[in-house]
Amino acid sequence: MFESDSSNVLKRPDLHRMMEMAAQKLRLMGGTVELVDIGEQELPDGQTLALPKVVTAQFGNDSSKHTVCVYGHVDVQPAKLEDGWATDPYNLTDINGNLYGRGASDNKAPVLAWIHAVEAYQALNMELPVNVKFVIEGMEETGSNGLDAMILAQRDTFFSDVDYIIISDCSWLSRRPALTYGTRGNCYFFAEVEGPKQDLHSGVYGGTVIEPMTDLIGILDTLISPSGKILIPGIREAVAPLSDEEWKMYQDIQFDIDSYKNKIGVSQLMYNNKVDLLAHMWRYPTVSIHGIEGAFSDPGTKTVIPAKVTAKFSIRQVPNMDPAMVKKQVTDYLHSVFAKRKSPNTLKVTMVIGAKPWLADTQHPLYEAGKAAVKRVFGMDPDLIREGGTIPIARTFQDVIEKSIIMMPIGGFDDGLHSQNEKMSRYNYIEGTKLFIAYLNEVSLIKKTTV
Repeated sequence: MFESDSSNVLKRPDLHRMMEMAAQKLRLMGGTVELVDIGEQELPDGQTLALPKVVTAQFGNDSSKHTVCVYGHVDVQPAKLEDGWATDPYNLTDINGNLYGRGASDNKAPVLAWIHAVEAYQALNMELPVNVKFVIEGMEETGSNGLDAMILAQRDTFFSDVDYIIISDCSWLSRRPALTYGTRGNCYFFAEVEGPKQDLHSGVYGGTVIEPMTDLIGILDTLISPSGKILIPGIREAVAPLSDEEWKMYQDIQFDIDSYKNKIGVSQLMYNNKVDLLAHMWRYPTVSIHGIEGAFSDPGTKTVIPAKVTAKFSIRQVPNMDPAMVKKQVTDYLHSVFAKRKSPNTLKVTMVIGAKPWLADTQHPLYEAGKAAVKRVFGMDPDLIREGGTIPIARTFQDVIEKSIIMMPIGGFDDGLHSQNEKMSRYNYIEGTKLFIAYLNEVSLIKKTTV
C-alpha cells in the first residue's frame, strides 16, 4: 500500500503514484480519464511543491440518463507502527474478517467499492443505469488544497451534466446502515499572547512580569463553561432551533450510550440522554481547545516563562451560523475579556479556517432512492444521521455546482478512522459494494422532472 500521507511532504512521491494508480485502474475499465493538474502548494519555508493531480473519470454519456458524480479521496492520515498499531499500517492485513490498514475505511475501501460497483455492471454485460463520473483527490486530509478552484474551473465542462453528487467519506453510527444528511462546519482560531522579548527564567523573573501564559489560560477559560455552555455572546442565539420533527428523528435512531462511553473510555458524558447527546454531536456548535504553541511540552521540568504563546481552538459551525460573523464575535469577545485583565501583553486573534456546515433535505428523491437501496440490500430501513465533523467539499459542491448531494457511508461505527488499527470489515465492504450497485439502479428510477 502506498504511504499516501498528504500531511508529510516527504511522502509526496507516494501520493503522486497513488493518483496514477487510481487513474490507471479507471482507464483499464474503459473510462474517459484525466489527471487534472491543480498547481502547487507553498510550504512554510517558502518552497513550492506540486499538488497531487485530481483524477476525473467518466463512464457512459447517454443524455437520456441521469448522471451521478462520486467523490472520494485516496490520501490518508499519518500512521506509524510505533503509534500502537498491531499490524503494519501500510500493509493491508486481514484478521477475523476485518481488513486493517491506514486509509482502509477513510477513504480507500469506499472509493474501491464504487469502482467495483461500476465493474460489476461491466462484468455482467449490463448497461450502467446512470452515467457515472468520478472525482478522486489526494489532499482531503489536509484541507483539499486546490480542489475548490478545480471544481469552479470545471463547473461548465466536467460537471455541467452532473445531476447528483454522492459522497461516501463517512461512517454508520451503529450496526444499522445509515444515510448522512448533514455535517458541521469548522472555524479554527489562533489566539496569540505576546509579552517580554524573550523567554524568561521563572526563578529570576517570576513575580515581576505579567506572564503571557497566565493571560492566555485566563481568556481561554471564558470560552466555555464546565457544563459545555458556549459563553461567547451571539453564538448560541444564531443556532437553528431543534424542531419537533427533528427531535422525533433523533429519538428513533439506534444509538447505545453505554457502548459509546466504553468505546471512548469515559465514565461520564456531557449529556446523559440519547437525543441531547446526538443533538450536541451534530446540530449544536461546540468549542474545543486543541493546544498551546510556544508552551513547554517536553518530558521533564523546565522553569521557563514563555514570551509568546498561541492557543489553538475551534468552534464547529451549524446552521444558521455564519463563519464571518463567528470570526467577529470571537475576536471582539476575546479582546474585551483581555482588556479587563489590564495586561501590558498583546493579544492577536486570527481565524485560519472558516468552513461552513452542510445540510440536505431528507425528503429529496436521492434519499428516497437511498432508503430503497438499503432496504433491498440489508432488509431494513437506514438511520438518517448527521456527522459532527466537517467535509468542506460538500458545501463547495452545493454552492458551486448547485446540485443535490447525498452522503452514503459504508464504514463501520468502530472502524477507528484517524486512529490506531483503522479497519474496514469484509462484511461492510462487500455489502457496501452491493449497496452502491443497488443505489445506481434506484437513482435511475428518479423521474427526470424532479431534477
